[in-house]
Amino acid sequence: MTADTAQPTQTRPKADRVEVRFAARAVVGVTALSAVAGIVWGLLAPAQHFLVVSGGGAVSLTGESIHQFDAMALFVCFGLVVGVLSAVAVWARRELRGVVQFAGLLVGSLVGAAAAAVVGEGVVGIRYPSLDDLELGQIVAAPPGIGTLVALIAQPLAAAVVYAALVSFSPDPNLGRAADSSG
Repeated sequence: MTADTAQPTQTRPKADRVEVRFAARAVVGVTALSAVAGIVWGLLAPAQHFLVVSGGGAVSLTGESIHQFDAMALFVCFGLVVGVLSAVAVWARRELRGVVQFAGLLVGSLVGAAAAAVVGEGVVGIRYPSLDDLELGQIVAAPPGIGTLVALIAQPLAAAVVYAALVSFSPDPNLGRAADSSG
């Protein structure tokens, strides 16, 4: 009876290391995918155009103020897509499903959303010139921004909801893992 209980404890540390390694890879992979999404967002986010008026002030052109929302909505949509794709990718690794992978997915999504914002803002900074030397009557493009830090929650929220849905729809009580690695 002692040999039966000793055997799972001998194999379990190896499985734990494999799970932690996969979770670490998930963090790195989700962060890299998020950075790519940030680059794409930085290239696609629309600028808001202003007309320079006397006194160095600027007036938004008609219909241009909606681009503030457009930039934020694009960022949120990219975050949702990355969140869903990363949750499905982590779930696809059947033998490693569980809490460790979910934690890796969430950490990767949180870090990835921040990375997407930083990388995207960097691309926007390169894409649009500075607004230092403005002339009267000139139309200038103001660089787009994320708008609010609340937009960063979309990616981890989508990843958590999709992973939780996949867990809840799983017909196996051990999430499809092999019987010897679930305990």
